[in-house]
Amino acid sequence: MNEIPQHIAIIMDGNRRWARENGISTSMGHKEGAETLKKITRYANKIGLKYLTVYAFSTENWKRSEDEVSSLMLLFKNYLDDLVSTVDVENIRVKIFGHIESLSKSLQLSVQKAMKKTENNTGTTLCIAFNYGGRDEITKAVKDITQDVKENKIEISDINEKLVSSYLYTKDEPDPDLLIRTSGEMRLSNFLPWQLVYSEFVFVNKYWPDFSEKDLDEAIEIFEKRNRNFGGK
Repeated sequence: MNEIPQHIAIIMDGNRRWARENGISTSMGHKEGAETLKKITRYANKIGLKYLTVYAFSTENWKRSEDEVSSLMLLFKNYLDDLVSTVDVENIRVKIFGHIESLSKSLQLSVQKAMKKTENNTGTTLCIAFNYGGRDEITKAVKDITQDVKENKIEISDINEKLVSSYLYTKDEPDPDLLIRTSGEMRLSNFLPWQLVYSEFVFVNKYWPDFSEKDLDEAIEIFEKRNRNFGGK
């Protein structure tokens, strides 16, 4: 491959449909999806990707059945606890963002441990959007900016795109160069609406558990052929 993008975002879609088509439980579909994420994260680190941001659980996913939500919470906790025991060897840094404060205390502890344990690692930064909604993120930023204006920390004249970006969860990362969505669906589903304005989109017609390193290579190759002029031409 030629020079790869420095930041790839992925909407990991299709775990439930994959499970139905394979005659297994929804929870097993999500578990297979978690294994795929481990595999793709390791490969991203191997090829030198700086940032990988994935959509793991949206604010809308609370509408799913209580059993499925409970299963997802347990799976995420186990995933993080397992990750902490392996990422040091692979030098991967982990960041989790979203409404973390509304999760269970034990899950919050796992989130904090994963980020603390890996904060000095210099390989790929795996950013996991969990209990996240794009409009909610922007609304929170507006509230925080308004509060800082009221407290005279900033002036209204200071507000521009750069300042708004600095109030988002992703303030320390560059915007994604490439968005990949699996399962053949072609929408953002409230994922990073501010950050993806100039990203290239690649939609893959297979479910997330079937997504492979080769699929990532092919998406990057498609990206490399795109002409990105950011509205300049």
